[in-house]
Amino acid sequence: MADVPAAGEEIPQSQLQPADPANVRRAATAGLVGTMLENYDFVIYGTASALVFGKLFFPEISPVAGLIAAFSAYAVGFAARPLGGLFFAHFGERYGRRWVLVTTLFLMGGATFAIGCLPDFHTIGILAPVLLVTCRFLQGFGAGAEQSGGATLLAETAPLGRRGRLSAFVMVGAALGAVLGALAWVLVQQLPEEALMSWGWRAVFWSSIAVTIAAAVIRAKMAESPIFEELKKSVDVKNQAPLKEVARHGKRGVLRVILMNWGVSTQSYTYQVFMIGYLATVIGVDTSFIPPVQLAASVCAAIAAFLTGALSDRFGRRRTTLVLCGILVVTPFLVFPGLGTGSQVLIAIIIILGYMVAAQGVTGVHMSYFPELFGSRYRYAGVTLGREFSSVIGGGVAPLLAASLLARFADSWVPIAVYMSLTMLVSFIATALAPETVDRDLTVGSDAVAGEARPGASVGRR
Repeated sequence: MADVPAAGEEIPQSQLQPADPANVRRAATAGLVGTMLENYDFVIYGTASALVFGKLFFPEISPVAGLIAAFSAYAVGFAARPLGGLFFAHFGERYGRRWVLVTTLFLMGGATFAIGCLPDFHTIGILAPVLLVTCRFLQGFGAGAEQSGGATLLAETAPLGRRGRLSAFVMVGAALGAVLGALAWVLVQQLPEEALMSWGWRAVFWSSIAVTIAAAVIRAKMAESPIFEELKKSVDVKNQAPLKEVARHGKRGVLRVILMNWGVSTQSYTYQVFMIGYLATVIGVDTSFIPPVQLAASVCAAIAAFLTGALSDRFGRRRTTLVLCGILVVTPFLVFPGLGTGSQVLIAIIIILGYMVAAQGVTGVHMSYFPELFGSRYRYAGVTLGREFSSVIGGGVAPLLAASLLARFADSWVPIAVYMSLTMLVSFIATALAPETVDRDLTVGSDAVAGEARPGASVGRR
C-alpha cells in the first residue's frame, strides 16, 4: 500500500484531518442500533430458553434436562456465527462495511420474528424444536458479522483521541438491546401464566420487527468507512480475496483475538444467560424478580461500556483490558457464594456488576482494540473471525457447559467458578502479550506490533 508509515513513525498530516462530525454521528448511531437489535434478539431468546422454552419445546424431560436442551438450541446460534462471519466478512472487505451492516439486520430480525410464529411441541411434536433450532441458526448466521462490522466501521471513522469511546457505542447498543429485552420480559410477565405461555412470549419475539425497521432506516443513511474508501483507491477490493489475506498474513492476529476474547465471552454469557436458569432452578428465586434486575444491570452496563472505552483512550487499550480481566479472574469464587445467600439485594448487586464488567466493560475496550490489531486489507475479516470463533468456544458453550457441570457435580458451583476463572486467565495472558495500539494508524496494511501506539499518546509503549 502506498504512503504507509512504518511502525513507530509519525502519521502523516494528511491522515490526521478532522473526521466529518456528521459521518461520525451517523456511524455511532448506526453501530449502536444494529448491536441493539442483535443483543435484543439474543437476550429475549436467552431469557426464553431459561424460562419458557424447556416447557414449550422440550416438555417430556426433567426440568434440568429441559434447561440443558434449551441451552443446546441457544448454542446453535453461536455455532452459526463463525459461518455467518466468514460469509459476510468476505463481502464486507469487497463491497464495504455498510452493505453488510444493512443486510444482516433483516436476516436477524426476520429469524427472530419467525421464532414467535413457531408452533410448540404439543402442536407438531419433534418438528417444533427442529424449527426452533433452524431459526436460531439463521439468527446467529446474521449476527456473525454484526458487532465486528459496527466496531470496524466506527474505529475507521472516529477521530484520533476518541476512537475508544466512540467504538464503545457498539457495546452501548448491545447493553441497550439487553435493556429492551429485559423490559419486554418484565411486561409480559405481568400476564397470567396461561397467557404468557400461549401468546405472551410470542409477542416478545414479534416486537423485534419494530427495532429492525428503525435500525434499517438509520443504517441506510450512514456513510462508508473513510479507511475503506481510501483503500479502494490503491487496491482493487472487488477482486481481492480477504479470507486468503487473513490466512496468509493475519493468522496470528486471529488467534490472539480468539484467546483475548475467550474468557470475556464465557463470563459475559454466563452472567447474561446461565445465571437466569441457575437462580430460578437452584437458588429458587422468583422468576419475576429476574427481568427487573436484568433491566437495571443492562442500563448500568451501557454506561460502563462507554466509560471503559473512554478510559482506554486515556490509559491505553492493553492496560485497561488487563485491569478488567484481572478482576474477572478472581470474582467467580465470590459470586456464587453471594448468589447462594438468596438475598435479593446481594443477587441484584452481583448481576449488575457482572453485566458492567464482564458483559460490556471489557468488550467496550475490545471494540477499538481489536480493529487496531489488524492491517487495513483484512481488518473486517480478521476481527470477525477472531471474535466469532471465540464466541463459539466461549459464549456459545458457556451456558450449556455450566448447566452440564451443575448436573454432573450435584448442584455444586465450584466447577463452574473454576471454568470461568481459567478461561479468563487465558484472556488475561493473551492480552498481556499483545501490543498497545491506542490510536494506531489504521491505514497500515500489516498487523499491529509494539511501538505503533499514537506518537505522543499518554500511554506507555511495550
